[in-house]
Amino acid sequence: MHLGHGPDASRRGEPDHSIKAHRRPSHGAEIKLKELGGIVAKTLPVSVVEPQGPQDNTGGMREINGSYGEGGGQLLRTACALAAITGAPVRLRDIRARRVPPGLAPQHLTAVKAVAALCDAQVEGLELRSPELVFRPGKLHGGEFRFDVGTAGSVTLVLQALLPAALACGAPVRIHLSGGTDVRAAPPLDYLRFVLLPLLARMGAEVEFTLQRRGYYPRGGGEVTVVLRAGRLNGLRLEMPGAVQEIRGIAHVSNLPAHIVERMRQTAARMLADTAHAEIEQQVLGRDQAFGQGGAIVLWARTAHALLGGAEVAQRGVPAERIAGTAAQALRDELAAGATLDLHACDQMLIYCALAQTPSCFLARTLSSHAQTTLWLLPQFLPLRVSTRPVGGCIRVDVAPG
Repeated sequence: MHLGHGPDASRRGEPDHSIKAHRRPSHGAEIKLKELGGIVAKTLPVSVVEPQGPQDNTGGMREINGSYGEGGGQLLRTACALAAITGAPVRLRDIRARRVPPGLAPQHLTAVKAVAALCDAQVEGLELRSPELVFRPGKLHGGEFRFDVGTAGSVTLVLQALLPAALACGAPVRIHLSGGTDVRAAPPLDYLRFVLLPLLARMGAEVEFTLQRRGYYPRGGGEVTVVLRAGRLNGLRLEMPGAVQEIRGIAHVSNLPAHIVERMRQTAARMLADTAHAEIEQQVLGRDQAFGQGGAIVLWARTAHALLGGAEVAQRGVPAERIAGTAAQALRDELAAGATLDLHACDQMLIYCALAQTPSCFLARTLSSHAQTTLWLLPQFLPLRVSTRPVGGCIRVDVAPG
């Protein structure tokens, strides 16, 4: 039996409520990063993003081209988080201009509203399919918040915007989120729980995560609670991976036959057997634990110094063996390259490295277009120095506060 989901919820045919945008000239020169359609060659030459100096947090509007680089939702989420953290207002234009359909999708609306709630921001253009948005932050504060994506939009992508801002609040924050927990084109929930949050813990972040219920395309319905305590981040220094100590994972299906998850487990364990014995937990969930049908597999490897992940969400019409094989091969590739952050962790940990008090460094197998775009965006809000250079089969990334 096959398992999976249809197209991403953001591609569904919502009614068009777009607004007219007035194009404005960009202020200041844009930092150009080499774009190679998703990756940077491993022969990437040494490059440095120079610090732009302290930012005026009470003055000038940052003008951000929302179609730059990967030109998707991550640029929007990261820009709003940085605006909230620094107090700098930002205007994003041509948001998701190359996506079909372009502009703000439901999960992007939720992410912006969520960050705005943390800092009492004034937001203009916050409408479905809007191509332009102005975000004027107030002061970050703690508290308890509840957000509903309203579709199967990913709760992990909303948290991608919320977590950096919440960690910078200086007070405890409790967040209740509902939506899709394991959906296409987003990190599965267990990748957040067992890869990203442990990496943040290494930096000193205190985050408690509770899963109440999983939810999938098309109706969502998943529920999670996140509690964050105030604290400063230390740099993440991952200069070499070291020997593999263990490989673990979780394969789950909800409201589907148990043999599907067993096939995922067997496939992943077989593909990783020449590296280490993989302990993969099987979960077969019912209606009290999950809303709708779906599944995913998340694998992670602990080495002497690093934590690497590989994951894949189930898709309708795709055999369980292929789903598991994709996740296992991704993890094998990271281990073989000698990386200390996997491809997707690299994308998402850069903002935390930029916010840390002390320098960070890591080895990445490649720099995705998401990572390149984030490297372009960060110095527009923060005094920062970033350098990249080839080291063996990887790219070494150094991030230091300016």
